[in-house]
Amino acid sequence: MLRTAIFTMALISGGSAAWLSSSPNPVIIDPAVAAAAPREHVLVAAMDIAPGIRIEPAALRWQPWPIDALNENYVTRGARPDGAEAFTGMAVRSPVLAGEPVHAGKLAPSDAGMLSVMLAQGSRAVAVRISADTTAGGFILPNDRVDVLHTRMRQGTDGQSEASSRAIIRKVRVLAIDQMIDAVTGSAVGKTATLELTPDEAEMVVAAEAAGTITLILRSVSDADEPDRAPIVVEEQLVQAPEVRTIRVFRGIQPELVELN
Repeated sequence: MLRTAIFTMALISGGSAAWLSSSPNPVIIDPAVAAAAPREHVLVAAMDIAPGIRIEPAALRWQPWPIDALNENYVTRGARPDGAEAFTGMAVRSPVLAGEPVHAGKLAPSDAGMLSVMLAQGSRAVAVRISADTTAGGFILPNDRVDVLHTRMRQGTDGQSEASSRAIIRKVRVLAIDQMIDAVTGSAVGKTATLELTPDEAEMVVAAEAAGTITLILRSVSDADEPDRAPIVVEEQLVQAPEVRTIRVFRGIQPELVELN
């Protein structure tokens, strides 16, 4: 009986081994086989790099990278062995995390200014006067999205001052608050906010600021799917509307305001 039991166990073990070897999806993977997969070296950041910072040699390193996971924009040692030296001195356009591949799309020429590096192509940086009252209590920070509200005062037909407000541009990116270009926790009460605008929007905001008060309305980060800009035809009419002049006419002893078109 003992011999029969040993023979039976041997048959079961042999059958199990044969089944595992014929399985199309082996459960056990040899680490040596995985390590032998073809790899290339990709240029990555050796540390976190903030926007506007100039690249130093110590900020870059070569990282082994699976060939089947390469992107055509990545800088590889095989194609460009001098990549680290070529990027030294260039400025970073957007934040780069340690271990993230560095490529030309994230960098700007070495002679570019810090703020110009952050601007998208075709955009303009425009500074507007602000205070805690006009920037959501000072909690608007760089890289936030805001609506630009224009408020102006005018004299009504009854001689009383009237205020009118309207959003002239929506979903504008804040580049900086005074000299601060990195968003940090807390509030930032400054005297100027620098906005990223198109050339037409820049002219509109400058005209609106000269004709009244600019207020920045903070938007939620969940509005990312909304269109970047609202139509500006109506807002141009608001900013460039002709000034209405009034004169005071006395009929007997009763004064009356008359508008001149």
